[in-house]
Amino acid sequence: MTDPGSIIAENVRVVRQRIADAARRSGRTPDSVLLTAVTKYVDAPMIESLIRAGCRDFGESRPQQLWRRAEELGDRNIGWHLIGHLQRNKAKRTVPLLAMAQSVDSLRIAEAIDSAAMELSQPLPILLEANISGDSSKTGMASEELKATLPKIAELKHVEVRGLMGMASLEGGLDEAKRNFAALRELRDELRKECPDGTRLNELSMGMSDDFETAIEEGATIVRIGSLLFENIP
Repeated sequence: MTDPGSIIAENVRVVRQRIADAARRSGRTPDSVLLTAVTKYVDAPMIESLIRAGCRDFGESRPQQLWRRAEELGDRNIGWHLIGHLQRNKAKRTVPLLAMAQSVDSLRIAEAIDSAAMELSQPLPILLEANISGDSSKTGMASEELKATLPKIAELKHVEVRGLMGMASLEGGLDEAKRNFAALRELRDELRKECPDGTRLNELSMGMSDDFETAIEEGATIVRIGSLLFENIP
């Protein structure tokens, strides 16, 4: 029987090659796109296999799961990214474990993160989540809300806004995803024109297993990939 670790290593290699190819098609270098491995459906041994395959950034959508992961793998040189909604009452425990909060969807959550990050040696990098598809089931701020909220979040001392995060619509396939990703890039470019001092919106986290190449071609600098990394595991 093939070792699951070998399968995962090959999956990582293939995904990285596809990332590199998409980056080159968009006139960028492969290292301009960060792979965030989404691990919410797998166990610690599979994460260990990802680490051995060279993955260093991991995304979890549930704070409680992230707490467990961080405890299990606390001696590894990895960075945890929160990619799901954070409730304010979980910020104090979650924030010290994070390399980045990718899914900040309101001023209130940003303020909770800011308060929890006071004891850190440097501000916590965050991305502001935009609801680019208009799906009522998705979290994230509408464009006008985000435009009004950014200056207020930028005033907080213990967070550092690095860019935007968004998800494509569940309907419409890659054509609709392309429109959604282009809309997020255009929103980011519009916000840059009046960006508060000290805020650099360089990052665009968009694209998952089904659409990450399209996202990269539309400007993604971070992709969040889960299922592709675990294909063909017996």
